[in-house]
Amino acid sequence: MNAGSVPQPGSLALSRKEDFKAFAESPRRSRPDLLTRKQLMSLPTQARADYDRQRRQWHANIGPVKTPQLTELHEDLWDIVDSNEQDGDKAKGAVAVDAFPGLGKTTSVLAFARDFHQREIEDSGAFTSQGHERIPVCRVGLTGNTGMKDLNRAMLEFFGHPGQMRGTTAQFGRRVLDCVLSCDVRLVVLDDLHFLKWGQKSGIEVSNHLKWIANEFPVTLLMVGVELAKKGLFGEGTNGRDTALAQTGRRTTRLGLRPFTIDTEVGRREWRQMLLALEQRVVLTDKRPGMLADDLSDYLFARSTGHIGSLMTLINRSCQRAVRTGAECLDQELMDRVKNDEASEAARLELQAALEKKRLTSRPRPRMRRPT
Repeated sequence: MNAGSVPQPGSLALSRKEDFKAFAESPRRSRPDLLTRKQLMSLPTQARADYDRQRRQWHANIGPVKTPQLTELHEDLWDIVDSNEQDGDKAKGAVAVDAFPGLGKTTSVLAFARDFHQREIEDSGAFTSQGHERIPVCRVGLTGNTGMKDLNRAMLEFFGHPGQMRGTTAQFGRRVLDCVLSCDVRLVVLDDLHFLKWGQKSGIEVSNHLKWIANEFPVTLLMVGVELAKKGLFGEGTNGRDTALAQTGRRTTRLGLRPFTIDTEVGRREWRQMLLALEQRVVLTDKRPGMLADDLSDYLFARSTGHIGSLMTLINRSCQRAVRTGAECLDQELMDRVKNDEASEAARLELQAALEKKRLTSRPRPRMRRPT
């Protein structure tokens, strides 16, 4: 990458500090203007192509939406991170966001990491007192069957360290520590932690390494993954009797993300607010008030089973089809032709049948007006 160049949003790899900085500091994407049908049809050919391209990119990046789930998670994360201001001789508490796929774990954590990065830069400046670049967040995405040496190498790769290719696990670890201290890192995000080797022996090695990071690095360790409790991160599962794992569990706060539900009035109102927020973001010429929240509420819940990841995928793909075909609105006929992820499609039929037979509803009861 050329010096001084800024990566484009669509080309970011958040496993590198330059790209994460661009992600955290770039201005929010601007929503394209909502044109009338007459204005849309009057656009010259190139202007129409540019407008549709802007809408493609907008709908593909329509989130994150500030749902109650995201708000709850962020409040907990701020509590933990802000309380981790202990001196260097004290271990800091770690966090594990442990939830099923499709609930927005990574999106929610990245949104928090972005806010944290911005706050730290605003408070302390872009450079440390020694003149090093300040990098408040180190974010690493793990891959399949990652070991301890691979984890350390991935962290060195984030910083662009020249010693990332040769060395022992211990040497890599010391280099990572030097980077963290020099760049005043305060938050280390390990995404897809379930990809680490979690066998009987390597599970202990994982726990010991994470404990070493918590002890030696002046950072909050934020781990993200699926079924981390079953893998033994908190001293449960197959390695539950090991004291090293038990100690990790004592130092780690487990947070989760819940799906949307419609079995309570509160849950139904949360679902409706989500759909109303999405309506505001959709840029289709013929959209109308209630297009999602009124006309498609039950349908969208059945198609997504209350998982925000599946819902956002379905809305994005449906908007792409509506723009491409000229439909310029969302309805069941169009969305029936749009494919969604396998998990939501597999669970759809039973839920859809219950909604159609009125055994379930996603619609909240109308609020009763108080007499004047």
